[in-house]
Amino acid sequence: MPPLDLAAAPEAPAIPRTLRQIRHLPGPFALPVLGNSLQLKLPRIHRDVEGWVRRYGPFMRAWFGRTLVLVVADSVAVAAILRDRPDGFRRPLSSYLVSEEMGGIPGLFLAEGNAWRNQRRMVMAGMAPGAIKAYFPSLVTVAQRLQRRWQAAAQQGQPISLDGDLKRYTVDIIAGLAFGTEVNTLEAGEDVIQRHMDAILPAVARRSLSMLPYWRYFKLPADKRLERDVAALDRAVSDLVQQARVRMEQDPARRLRPPNLLEAMIAAADEKDSGVDDRAVAGNVLTMLLAGEDTTANTISWMIYLLQRHPHALARAREEVRRVAPDMAGFTIEQMNSLDYLGACASEAMRLKPVAPFLPLEALRDTVVGDVAVPAGSIVWCVLRHDTVSDAHFPDAQAFKPERWLKQGQEGQVNNSRAAMPFGSGLRTCPGRYLALLEIKIAMAMLLGSFEIAGVDTPDGGEAQELMGFVMSPVGLSLRLAPPR
Repeated sequence: MPPLDLAAAPEAPAIPRTLRQIRHLPGPFALPVLGNSLQLKLPRIHRDVEGWVRRYGPFMRAWFGRTLVLVVADSVAVAAILRDRPDGFRRPLSSYLVSEEMGGIPGLFLAEGNAWRNQRRMVMAGMAPGAIKAYFPSLVTVAQRLQRRWQAAAQQGQPISLDGDLKRYTVDIIAGLAFGTEVNTLEAGEDVIQRHMDAILPAVARRSLSMLPYWRYFKLPADKRLERDVAALDRAVSDLVQQARVRMEQDPARRLRPPNLLEAMIAAADEKDSGVDDRAVAGNVLTMLLAGEDTTANTISWMIYLLQRHPHALARAREEVRRVAPDMAGFTIEQMNSLDYLGACASEAMRLKPVAPFLPLEALRDTVVGDVAVPAGSIVWCVLRHDTVSDAHFPDAQAFKPERWLKQGQEGQVNNSRAAMPFGSGLRTCPGRYLALLEIKIAMAMLLGSFEIAGVDTPDGGEAQELMGFVMSPVGLSLRLAPPR
């Protein structure tokens, strides 16, 4: 039973000789058969588990129905678990089965073992910084559409639904990069692929965390609609793959210098011994859309909300944007890379409001996490927002202080930046990290350079509520804008 490589992290504790067993750890009272399932609600399951951790400690047990779960909130142990992927841990088999039952096509998100390694090479080629830099003018074009949409709303005094508009922004960017075809949901309305995705994502989250897989025995009307959405999405993505193949056959130069991610993945898949077929290509295109729409859009929403509530930080971010990148039409990638404080605001927003506050995994072999024996097949629930909001790791941890991410802001402070893992850690770090950060900076630079934020409102006028679905999102934020002063 080899221990995880905790020693690779600073200040790692020594592995004790006597190991604790998961079922003997502290945890909430559990009912027979039902376990702790009645104490958990999907819309706030992340908060419920975080509350348990504060009460029972960073290594605790819980029963999800009849499944015994090890909950780990210690950031050193979580990082070691994430570094042990894909060989030591995988996403729970139940998540893969849910995808298969829904007729899903495989992608990097759910792939494991050799299939993951083969697909990772293909995806990384398309997501390399050089490829993203070549696409930069298209990113700015999409942001200009968002700017025009928001200018019209500001002139009419209309509130803006952040959730809807920012999802359109991210879909237009990702679809253009992935497919090489222009998708303009910001100005032309909803796209067929986006419509089906918006129906599928909540179902993936709901079914993955369901204690009773009723849909395997009977289907409700919602389940039948879901089947139609999945089938339509599968057809749409497969058609895009075939269209790309036709373009590449007609113009062989596209194979040597693919102009978009889809064609880059097809070229990589066609290489000898790639281990990848068109189904895997389609799966990864779909994965990009599924993973990139909600995550980036919600991070931008949280960032706008937090900045509006902290006027000093908002003023500093605005000043940096208007000094470094004053003309949106002339945005350059070098300007975006120079927006250090804006980048710090993004890091601070992801620390306080991570769109993925937890990650459930399954042990592939007997191992040790901290001082706990973990048999193969055990489910480990990694809590990613615990040490990140602890004063032991970030002084005044509950406060929004972007300067803590700047080098000059760390003098006299001890900020454990390793505790924050918004894009994961190890080999399975999110391949879209560079694109996501660039999308965030461009959207925020457009907003702060073109408008004054008159208000960010919640449905009840109070604090923004967190809703856990496929990712963690703010509930019903609306943005009010005014012309720049």
